[in-house]
Order: sequence, then C-alpha cells, then structure tokens
Amino acid sequence: MLRSVGSRMAAAVVALATGLILLATMPAAARACAGANASPGANLKRASAATLCLLNRQRKAHGLRPLRVNGALRKAAARHSRDMARRNFFSHTSPGNVSFDQRIRRANYRPRGGWSIGENIAWGSGHLASPASIVRSWMNSPGHRANILNRGFRKIGVGVARGVPFAASAAVSRSGGLYTTDFGSR
Repeated sequence: MLRSVGSRMAAAVVALATGLILLATMPAAARACAGANASPGANLKRASAATLCLLNRQRKAHGLRPLRVNGALRKAAARHSRDMARRNFFSHTSPGNVSFDQRIRRANYRPRGGWSIGENIAWGSGHLASPASIVRSWMNSPGHRANILNRGFRKIGVGVARGVPFAASAAVSRSGGLYTTDFGSR
C-alpha cells in the first residue's frame, strides 16, 4: 500500500495480495542475516532485525541506500502486527476502518514538507513464517517489491507479532508470525 502526501493530498493505492507461494531462494542473504531462517516465535526482536537486514541486502543488490529505523514507524508497524494477531484479521485497514496512513500519523510520524509512506504486510506459519520466507514472498510480489525498492523511502519500521490470522489451531498460530513494514521518505 502506498500513499503520497504533500502540498496537495495525492493518494495512490496498490492492492497487494500476500501469497506465500515461495519459488525463489535467498540462501546467501539469509545466511548473512542472523535469525533469517528462524521462526519469529523464538525471538521477535531478532526476527525484526533479520527482516530489516534482508530488506537492506535487497536494496544494496539493486544499488539503493539502506533503510534506517524510525521510532514512530517502528511503533506503527509493531502495533499493527500485534493488532492483527489479537483481533484475528489481515488487512492494511483495521476493523474500525483505520487506514495505514492514519495509524502512521497516530504514531507521530510527521516529517516536514512533502512525504511518502508505504506499507507491506505478510504472515506465515511454520517455516513460511521466517523472515527469509516473508522477504522472499514480498520480493516475488510486484507491489511489495516496489515498496522495498522505492528509491524515495529512507526510513522504516518493522513489526513482528506471534500468531496468524484465521488460525485453524493453536499450534498453527504459535508457529506463525505476522509482519508489518512501514516505509517513510524522510
């Protein structure tokens, strides 16, 4: 999902389907980022760090500057992942009809001047819940890939929560993870 905000409010919404059909591999990048192949249930901070590491490796491979963590974006992303897990939904828009740009503003991400924001979400269970699998699925999705490789994005917040939406069983939910990445331009 991508929104641009400036002197004139302009919005571009990209419908992003997050299928976790994983055909490509990312072995070198995954090995270089600690925790990239681990379940997020083991350590959420490590899963967040591995996700950022993998995203920045993708950006580097495409000649882009690395993303830097922004506290407000991290807060927005973490809250959204936890909310999706707790309230059992999967969407950029919360059940109360709160959009991702509203959530990001509520987290106090307010850079000066014109700015752009974007969001990727994903979930998986078992081995499909690892940061490497999540980043691989995003890179295989044109809309998600566009956010990751957006030259204008410089800031990021990564939020990972245990669980999955629509879990068939508690075991599936415990082995899963919900991911949110919120991107910003300044």
